[in-house]
Amino acid sequence: MVPPGQPQLLPASLALSPQGHVYLEAHPPEGSVVDACVLETLRSAFERGPGAGLLRLGAMELRAPLPPTLAYWRDFSRQFLTRLCGLIGSGEQVHIDRVPPSPGLLESLAAGAPPMTGVEYLSPDALDAIWIDLSRTLLREATERGAGIQDYLVTLDPAWRLVGRVCLHLAELRDNAATPFAFLATYVRRVSHGGRAQHVRLGTAVQQATTARDRTSLLALLAPLERAAEESPCIKRLVESGDIYQTLAWTPRDAYEFLKAIPVLEASGVTVRVPDWWKGDHQRGLQVQVSIGGSEPSRFGRDALLDFSMRLALDGETLLEAEWDAMRRGTDGLAFVRGRWVEIDREKLEQVLAHWQGVQHAAANGQLSFGEGLRLLAGAPLGSDAAARAPDAVADWSRVDAGPWLREQLQALRSPDALRALELRNGFTATLRPYQSAGAHWLALLHGLGLGGCLADDMGLGKTVQMLALWSMLRARRPDAKHLLVVPASLLGNWQSESTRFAPSLRLFVAHPSVTPRDELAHRSASSLVDVDIVVTTYGYLHRLPWLSDIAWETIVLDEAQAIKNPGTKQARAAKALTARSRFALTGTPIENRLGDLWSLFDFLCPGLLGTAKAFSTFVKRLQQGGSAAYGPLRTLVQPYVLRRLKTDKRVIADLPDKTELRAFCSLTKAQAVLYQSSVDELAHRLDTLDGIERRGVILAFLMRFKQICNHPSQWLGDGAYEPVASGKFARLRELCETIAARQEKVLIFTQFREMTGPLSDFLAGVFERPGLVLHGGTSPRKRTAMVDAFQREDGPPFFVISLKAGGTGLNLTAASHVVHFDRWWNPAVENQATDRAYRIGQHRNVLVHKFVCRGTVEERIDALIASKVALSRDVLEGGGEAILTELGDEELISLVTLDLKRAVDEGT
Repeated sequence: MVPPGQPQLLPASLALSPQGHVYLEAHPPEGSVVDACVLETLRSAFERGPGAGLLRLGAMELRAPLPPTLAYWRDFSRQFLTRLCGLIGSGEQVHIDRVPPSPGLLESLAAGAPPMTGVEYLSPDALDAIWIDLSRTLLREATERGAGIQDYLVTLDPAWRLVGRVCLHLAELRDNAATPFAFLATYVRRVSHGGRAQHVRLGTAVQQATTARDRTSLLALLAPLERAAEESPCIKRLVESGDIYQTLAWTPRDAYEFLKAIPVLEASGVTVRVPDWWKGDHQRGLQVQVSIGGSEPSRFGRDALLDFSMRLALDGETLLEAEWDAMRRGTDGLAFVRGRWVEIDREKLEQVLAHWQGVQHAAANGQLSFGEGLRLLAGAPLGSDAAARAPDAVADWSRVDAGPWLREQLQALRSPDALRALELRNGFTATLRPYQSAGAHWLALLHGLGLGGCLADDMGLGKTVQMLALWSMLRARRPDAKHLLVVPASLLGNWQSESTRFAPSLRLFVAHPSVTPRDELAHRSASSLVDVDIVVTTYGYLHRLPWLSDIAWETIVLDEAQAIKNPGTKQARAAKALTARSRFALTGTPIENRLGDLWSLFDFLCPGLLGTAKAFSTFVKRLQQGGSAAYGPLRTLVQPYVLRRLKTDKRVIADLPDKTELRAFCSLTKAQAVLYQSSVDELAHRLDTLDGIERRGVILAFLMRFKQICNHPSQWLGDGAYEPVASGKFARLRELCETIAARQEKVLIFTQFREMTGPLSDFLAGVFERPGLVLHGGTSPRKRTAMVDAFQREDGPPFFVISLKAGGTGLNLTAASHVVHFDRWWNPAVENQATDRAYRIGQHRNVLVHKFVCRGTVEERIDALIASKVALSRDVLEGGGEAILTELGDEELISLVTLDLKRAVDEGT
């Protein structure tokens, strides 16, 4: 119940689609709330389109308190409108359909974006497309209302008044030492045919309005100045004395007082023209310039100590001590130094100098760590280090740069494509694509520096093979080094398979009961790993194997690292307690969307870089109160440690195959294993008494039963329960689709069983937090066409569950970039035909095909036979699926379907 007099707050957040469209998110993150009336207004505007929504947000919601994503896009829209107003007010000819942004504005906005769904698609190019859409939308809406642009904006909010602007001018008079500045107030009456603003003296404009007895024009003319006078004593004196209408000669003190009033004047709607040296970063002219990491440190790692130097400079030129002493003896305000005017605030400059001298002293005593140096560079105050203790003036009066050595390392980490090819030795059989080679070298560079990093490439870009390439290189350099890989249990088979295929010389030990007996796991130790390069375990077993903490690992790698996004879990605490030279995380899920997840991941990768959880929370609260680029320091800080390439990146997509097929190995739950084993026993018993047609019928029935049990126990039992925890395939599908949902991508799920389509759809609706579509043999042609059209829309359902027979042909579903074969037809031709619903003419994305296979079951063995192209696989292809299997002898058949319990059952994640 909302207390009387208080606004009702509702969840609201904006997101960016992969196609670059801004939309109101259906499921906003916790704590992101807005006034219900504001939300309803915005919802109505966004229904007309992204441009209409952003214009409504920027032009009218000027004063409403908003959560970070809405505040960011409000500021973006206001930047557009401010640019438009500035162009119109300056008298330049404006083409509303292509209002150019200020130089560097879009880059700054992209760098400072807050966490949001789809932030990985945010770039200057994406913002430029949205900027253009704003221009076109504004023109369309103004035309529909039959109004000019200026009149239309005034109807949205009085703050956007564009006509009748007062312009205050300040100019230098170089030949007058006592009063070196001149002041003049004018009024912009109209734009001339030549495209320039026509100014008249403000006094003349007032006199003309008075003579014409045009009270409305007179009030509109003076209102901006009256608003400014309420906030600024300087402007108040000018207005009340009448000096505002005169040409004045000013001292530096007069000019400085006026210059400091500029923000008030501009906020009041007054245009101000001043010398160029005051525009932009005028406070950056006189600076304390700091350099960090000029030379290579004596040791590497996050605790490496960086060197430090500082100087007082004007426009990059070092000032002499005598020049600084002269400024100290003068007054605050404007000082003429080396041929130009400089803003001086002696108290603040003394604070800044004292601060950096303290940092210099700490660095000289070995107290400037690598992490603290990067925080200083990014301007991210965290914890209790120098960046956090800096006075407020430091940001305005300082410039921190990386020295030659550190600049070179950061450049390499931020631009890995420029790195030389990774040196790979015999024993690594894969041919790396250029972006994969760059990624492997990026990992090697971080390892060489003793740092950690997150390889956050899209699914299907080969994070596994890049990691194997690094390990192969490190093994050639240090054969005795040990590496630890932590994965979800469902990915054990994938890593074993990929390692055998691409890096057969690497010696893996799987520390999980599905491969190694429990007794052997319990008694392992560092001394028993002499013949092992990589220990592979699961998140669930990290805290069950104490000997993992006794080893100083060369690298620790977390695959699907979102598993530690909650820092309070046992698996997160166990992972962070391990020691290693460098730590890496692999994930296809965007890590910037939730700041809490980002902190937990970096607490593993680079402990201390983002401070403590409490310090980071305080830091984030300050960011949320900032402007459009408030999140820039945080992004600058973490950027060198994160490498993400998208399948949509032109540099990557040209190097990708159009279709990539992946095996998604799944475990059986204990309930599935019991049903499967009892079915194997029953089949073996019945084979002793059967022959001929009856034998073939029984075998086909049991093969179907094995498939159903692998899908879900409820499919075979017919109990209708379909609890997700009862099926290993459902668990694997959740892992996969959570990443797909986070990427805002779409997926097709094929099953040969009509009865599975409903349970799959219900399950996935919970994963995507949105309903999807279901197509089977009972779907009418008209409804079928409507569903295809709905799925193909950008805002359409995120998933489509299709029975293989109903959807194998005649569908064009190119909106999907993922295809899942939940159960296998055991006929590649049929599966490929289904896959081609997404992979066909009109598909502009790389398509990932995920083929689900239950380990230790008949599914895995038949998949291996098909992949190896032996005679049986050809027979299966040509003979029609399972039919040929009925001709196998009893021993061959039982061998094919026997359950390998150790491989099949997931005993802990």
